[in-house]
Amino acid sequence: MYIKSIHMKDYKRFFDLTIDLGNAPKRIVSLVGANGCGKSSVFDAMLYKMSSFFGGIGDQRDQRDYKYHSLLQNPDYNSEKIEIIFSHGDINHVVRQARENGKGKSIISFRSSFRHNNTLQIRESKSVEEIINNNYGASTSSALDQRIEENYRRLLAKYNSYRDENDLKPSDTKAHIIGELNLSLENCLSLSIDNIGNVEGNQGSLYFKKNDSDTVFDFNVLSAGEKEVVDILLDIYLRKDKYSDSIYIFDEPELHLNTFIQRALLLEINKIIPENCQIWLATHSIGFLRALQDELKDDSQIIYFDHKNKWASKSYVLYPSTLDRFMWQNIFSTALDDLTTLICPETIIYCEGRAEPNANGSERGLDAIVLNKIFAHKYPNVLFVSSGGSTELDQRSDIAIAIFSKVFPDLEILILKDRDMGSGRKVTEEDRVKYLEINKESHRVLKRFEIENYLYDKEVLKNYCQQNDYDFNEDKYDSNFTDIYNQNLKDSTGIIKSCCNISYSINAEIFKQNLAGCIDESMHVYIELEDVIFNRA
Repeated sequence: MYIKSIHMKDYKRFFDLTIDLGNAPKRIVSLVGANGCGKSSVFDAMLYKMSSFFGGIGDQRDQRDYKYHSLLQNPDYNSEKIEIIFSHGDINHVVRQARENGKGKSIISFRSSFRHNNTLQIRESKSVEEIINNNYGASTSSALDQRIEENYRRLLAKYNSYRDENDLKPSDTKAHIIGELNLSLENCLSLSIDNIGNVEGNQGSLYFKKNDSDTVFDFNVLSAGEKEVVDILLDIYLRKDKYSDSIYIFDEPELHLNTFIQRALLLEINKIIPENCQIWLATHSIGFLRALQDELKDDSQIIYFDHKNKWASKSYVLYPSTLDRFMWQNIFSTALDDLTTLICPETIIYCEGRAEPNANGSERGLDAIVLNKIFAHKYPNVLFVSSGGSTELDQRSDIAIAIFSKVFPDLEILILKDRDMGSGRKVTEEDRVKYLEINKESHRVLKRFEIENYLYDKEVLKNYCQQNDYDFNEDKYDSNFTDIYNQNLKDSTGIIKSCCNISYSINAEIFKQNLAGCIDESMHVYIELEDVIFNRA
């Protein structure tokens, strides 16, 4: 079960907000933004809508009135102002289907960010309600979410039931019941459950071992971060069989956790939650963001909440972000603030162009601007930097390699030159290949004269004209540009503009940057540039 879109009208801080995930929503949807931008309000809208069908979930139910839910403080406000569309129908259809299958309240599993890891010491056995009823835990994003005692009782019941039904030894029962859970714990904490205690023996708690020690200790001596991980993983482990076609919502699950554990936790959450389920996260965690950027990038959509938006007075439709390097910089700035600029890319590619930055530190060299724009999506950890002319490029890159290789041993530094590097002498393809043979592996040379020979390619111009409803004059183009590889096109913007039937004045550099935005991964121009730069072709 996947959500495709959610629309909120006059709900909490939103005047009119739609989150549209498209017709092919992904398994993981992450809401990213600064504190106070409304991420948790989206979750509250989901829970409020569900409460109209089931009276809410959790142990507090929905006791909050219009003062909590209504932006305009309207006493008549109700959940009709919220619409949720799922991958196989609207919410009415989904609820009806779930009720028919006896799983109505399991449509949503929710964890709030307010979790209290209290002591775990059970002194008497007692029955617990069916987990499918979803009657424990937080009911809103601002409610306290305490689960460990309830989940311990459920784990104990599951253990005893499986042991008795199959007439097994405790060791065999433990291997089956908590073996999978321990794999996840070990991946996050180097910690595993040794045993589940004995209530009658005044040991009603979970007992653990560290991977490097035989000492056994109970839940109560774990750190706050360790308790957090145990609490979350135990909860979804117990739910996964019943909540097998559900929306799992986690509001900032990274509290108390360092970056490495954050990343590992999200990977384990993704492993445990059944395949048919969708995971919604609100986060500004570096560890979670790194997992979304790397291991989970193909299964994730990120909805970015810009803190500059006027949520209470304007309508917005939020779509999944295009995850290029520039968007990742915005996303990570939420977690790092001014420290974002200290993040080192995996690869720096020095290219020709004006080395001095603008007053605000931004890039001035056209080649670097254009290449960053073309490759930012597929290569988010690559940064193109201008470093002057061909000779300066060699000098500055050598200095950079000497310095950065000591500080960042995994950083790769490459040098990209135009093919016009012969100081007035014509440089043939054979000359280019010979240059690559006799120079270091870090050197690259364009197959075409310079970057304009890629930007002014007919393939790019046709796409640009199609996107902007211009009539491309192919005959005029062919009569003026007969050798796209070798002609000097730097000063041909006027003719190119005429070929595109652009009648108004245009800044040449802005025009070239706009053309770069029309180059996609399917184009021959893109494939050739990629091969030259990343494969040293």
